[in-house]
Amino acid sequence: MERTNEEGQGRVSASPKSTVHSPKSEGTLRVLFLGDVCAEPGRKAVEQELAGLRQRLDVDFVIANGENAAGGYGITPVIADGLLNAGVGCITTGDHAYDRKEVWEYLGTEPKILRPLNFPPQAPGRGYGIYDLRLPIVDSPALKIAVVNLQGRVFMKALDCPFRRALPALDEIRRETQVVFVDIHAEATAEKQAMGWFLDGRVSAVLGSHTHVQTADEAMLAGGTAYISDAGMCGSFDSVLGMSKDLSLRRMIEMVPVRLHPATGDVRINGVWVDVEPASGRALAIGRLSHPVTLAGNQTAAG
Repeated sequence: MERTNEEGQGRVSASPKSTVHSPKSEGTLRVLFLGDVCAEPGRKAVEQELAGLRQRLDVDFVIANGENAAGGYGITPVIADGLLNAGVGCITTGDHAYDRKEVWEYLGTEPKILRPLNFPPQAPGRGYGIYDLRLPIVDSPALKIAVVNLQGRVFMKALDCPFRRALPALDEIRRETQVVFVDIHAEATAEKQAMGWFLDGRVSAVLGSHTHVQTADEAMLAGGTAYISDAGMCGSFDSVLGMSKDLSLRRMIEMVPVRLHPATGDVRINGVWVDVEPASGRALAIGRLSHPVTLAGNQTAAG
């Protein structure tokens, strides 16, 4: 049965303004998924604003894609710890997961950070995690939420098929919980949409990352799965995907392979919230978040 909004349409959307004021029903679980956290502006914004956003949105669990958190290239243990300490419950990654050598061992020891499930089996880290949480309701039972990290193959590195790798993992996960969130880190919108339809009714949400541009196609699919092609980016929007405009233009116009550095202006937090019925794992609603941020102390350093 397809979920509908008040006008009876099959797609449920929310503007950034209504997102902040969207109350959740009692007994439901609300999960906030943050788009790619890009460099210092993105991670400082999350560290500064997340506690307030969790309270305003009544969020129970937070997932953030952190693969660009270290200067736009990868993530380090120190940066990951900072995001976790700020209230992120699970960090997903993607094609930049191993950019920083110091994170390789950390990926194998810290259960709250993931690398794509369809990486080679011997690669450091894990492709999904199951996490305990409890709703802030008197006598509420303990709940579990699973997060699965997948990476697409179209216009990206050659990897195992994310569709085929997902199903055995879901069989294992459903022994413990019906609440399952999937980060599909992919370049092609078609591949993300295909994953949404493939997993519709099998998971609570299929949420896209990687492109750093928030899409306006959030929807409730027929089987009860929430979907969006890309949650966007946490970082500088006075930029090219979070990186310096001047350096990006030089690379594209002059074909000079300069290394890109993070931009600093117009910092925002992008993401989506999803409401879920805990017992069935069925999504009830999805809404976009675009939250402008003024960093404390007018921080301008990028890294």
